[in-house]
Amino acid sequence: MDQIAGAVLADLKVIPTPGGPVLHMLRADSPLFMGLGEIYFSEVEPGAVKAWKRHLRMTQHFAVPVGLLKVVLHDDRPDSPTRGSTAEYLLGRPDHYRLLRIPPLVWYGFTAVGPVPALVCNCADLAHDPVESERAGLDDPRIPFGWEE
Repeated sequence: MDQIAGAVLADLKVIPTPGGPVLHMLRADSPLFMGLGEIYFSEVEPGAVKAWKRHLRMTQHFAVPVGLLKVVLHDDRPDSPTRGSTAEYLLGRPDHYRLLRIPPLVWYGFTAVGPVPALVCNCADLAHDPVESERAGLDDPRIPFGWEE
């Protein structure tokens, strides 16, 4: 799978402490921080697929502190150097605790991998606005990706 222009994948700190670790996600002094519109959590049941969606202006930052998530990005932006590319990312603990930046106008979808739900934390630079995003069906011909494994 290819990389997507503007998408960033960064390892996150897990700090061991008595009773359980501290999991970093994003700080105001990080070069990845773009401002705060909202932070929310989304739970994904094992095998469930939430796809396809893209935001027109919003940049998202995903981290998965619980479970394992496969995130797929597809770039059909007309002026992008990675137009036509599709990329897959694994996010979650213990081996894939990372931050994924999803730029505006990039299609994304995700599914929980494994036997437990995945908990996605999204730090978005804009507050949710229902007219600021678009959705497409799982089998949309613009997105050449099949979710069956």
